[in-house]
Amino acid sequence: MARTGPVTKDSTTVALGLAQIRIGLSSTYIGQVAPILLAAASIGALASTKFTGGSEYFKLESGFPMLEDAVFPLREMAALECAFKEITPYNLAMARGLDPSALTDEHVGSINLGVISSPVSLRMEAIYTYPDGTNKMYIIFPRCQVVSVTELEFAAEEPAAVTIMIEAKRADSEIVGGDGIWDSKPLGRILWDDGSTLTTTTTTTS
Repeated sequence: MARTGPVTKDSTTVALGLAQIRIGLSSTYIGQVAPILLAAASIGALASTKFTGGSEYFKLESGFPMLEDAVFPLREMAALECAFKEITPYNLAMARGLDPSALTDEHVGSINLGVISSPVSLRMEAIYTYPDGTNKMYIIFPRCQVVSVTELEFAAEEPAAVTIMIEAKRADSEIVGGDGIWDSKPLGRILWDDGSTLTTTTTTTS
């Protein structure tokens, strides 16, 4: 009997597991279009990772009864939500929108409260490795900000996990802190690598 329904075409494309999240300062790496952050930039163990790419549209209608004539895009956003388990000064500073780069010790540091300011611009790279261990998918936000409520909930038998929302912001040449390399992809990019060396060229049509 022939199989029916959505039969798997290529098992190496099925996503299982979490992405690794690496964070750096946007200003340091704004001219890099390819993944550039090293494994040392990872924020560590995670409880969840979720990418969201949203768009809003205007629907043009006419006639009676009204029928749709066309759809026009109004706005686009991209964000990555994750929950980190490693409660370090670096990670909590990042969660509060601060520059975490000076907090390099996992158990030494301080964060001031009651002095809220605009979140610092960061670079986020999410590296997802497929179960075959070879193929990878990268989500790059060249200029992003962490905008979230910091909740640190302790439990008796579960590790605390702080959920943050990393929102992509424009990185093109028309905004301060941007670069022309992002003019055709101002919020960032998603790319795939089959295990071969990723190109570091700054000219790309993707």
